[in-house]
Amino acid sequence: MTFNELNLIPPILKALAKENYTSPTPIQEQSIPAVLAGKDLLGCAQTGTGKTAAFSLPIIQLLSQQSHKPGTMRRIRSLILTPTRELALQIADNIQAYSQFTTMRCTAIVGGVSQKSQERALSQGPDILIATPGRLIDLINQKRVDLQFVQILVLDEADRMLDMGFINDVKKIIAKMPAKKQTLFFSATMPPEINKLVKTLLVDPVKVEITPVSSTVDRIEQYIYLMEDGNKQNQLNKLLQDPSIVSALVFTRTKRGADRVTRDLTKVNVSAQAIHGNKSQNDRQNALRNFKSGATRVLVATDIAARGIDIDELSHVINFNLPNIPETYVHRIGRTGRAGLSGTAISFCETEELPFLKDIEKLIGKSIPEIKDHAYPMKNKPQAAKSQPSKQAAGRSGSGRPAAAASKPSAGRPSSAKPTAGGRPSAATGARSAGTASASARPSGAKQTDFRPAAAKANPSSKPKKQWFSQDRKVSK
Repeated sequence: MTFNELNLIPPILKALAKENYTSPTPIQEQSIPAVLAGKDLLGCAQTGTGKTAAFSLPIIQLLSQQSHKPGTMRRIRSLILTPTRELALQIADNIQAYSQFTTMRCTAIVGGVSQKSQERALSQGPDILIATPGRLIDLINQKRVDLQFVQILVLDEADRMLDMGFINDVKKIIAKMPAKKQTLFFSATMPPEINKLVKTLLVDPVKVEITPVSSTVDRIEQYIYLMEDGNKQNQLNKLLQDPSIVSALVFTRTKRGADRVTRDLTKVNVSAQAIHGNKSQNDRQNALRNFKSGATRVLVATDIAARGIDIDELSHVINFNLPNIPETYVHRIGRTGRAGLSGTAISFCETEELPFLKDIEKLIGKSIPEIKDHAYPMKNKPQAAKSQPSKQAAGRSGSGRPAAAASKPSAGRPSSAKPTAGGRPSAATGARSAGTASASARPSGAKQTDFRPAAAKANPSSKPKKQWFSQDRKVSK
């Protein structure tokens, strides 16, 4: 199918040709006719599937076909709500490209920057407004935004807006709009809470589900490192010695963790920048621009800030901390393997994250291959974690590493790294680590939980640090 077959108007087709769009993606192919027909829409698709064009192209067409009397003030006729500044600005850029041969006007209003320029853009009367909930609420309260003429509402990345606690703001915003309107609801994942919201907002919607919520992109190679607590940073440093990792998006659980990982990477001469909510809008845009251009090799981000990062040739996604929401894992790794390309997703897992790993594997319906030959394997894994056949489970070398790995890294990918204490996921992690340390000093008869093997309790490793990597180099060859 081509865009010509979707009954799009010539100005839009001309813009698509200029932007080198050739064929619609499945979600575009199914969504555009439904939206043009005036139907409410529920779209569920992984990131990188073309959701933005799926809703923006028909909106541009529907609004451009309405007459506008010269000399009268333009009204906001479509509102697109997004969870993050980056995503709002990206959507605005796309809509401007798609509508360049029409008379449509669009503008984005986001927090983190002065609202003066946004006020000027609003005074000129945009047809399409893209906004983050917080800044929009502020401008509504200041009587600078009027939503009573909105005909089409889009909630994009709705699952993330719920995660970020924007649900009450979204409800307040919706209350300012006409009851009768067309609503387009897009979400990368579909947890139960989203389905409840859908029932209150959508009227007899057309449902477009390109891939099941639990599926992960087939082109993405997934690997997991099970490691002793406090060793992630050096593991990351070692991995990034591999030049085949051209670009990497590293996810951390906290803003502070993102800053810490960035500092430690910079110390080993890996170009890295952090992007999260505490950064100014200019800093975030600068970091994103440098990453897209290749000036920065590694972008360290929190989940919230990463929404809106759209890079076609991202080679690797690395989960420095596993997410506690399994659907978030699906969204994270979907940042690579875009536009028909292959990609690699690598995750680090410490003891306290094993329940998260279990939930993720349950959601995606398969076990993530484990990289076993590395410097700091998890000692004395609980039985439920990565259960192996009895021979493999029992066969360990003196260093505590499995005698045979069921899953080995592919060629060119480093098979090991010496990790550090660079990224404790939370204060609870530190407390647990401290508890484990103190437990090892108690009398042997005391009740305690100690995850170290018996040999390690009796004999702390005396192997020189320089030998930690030499053995791994031999393996990776």
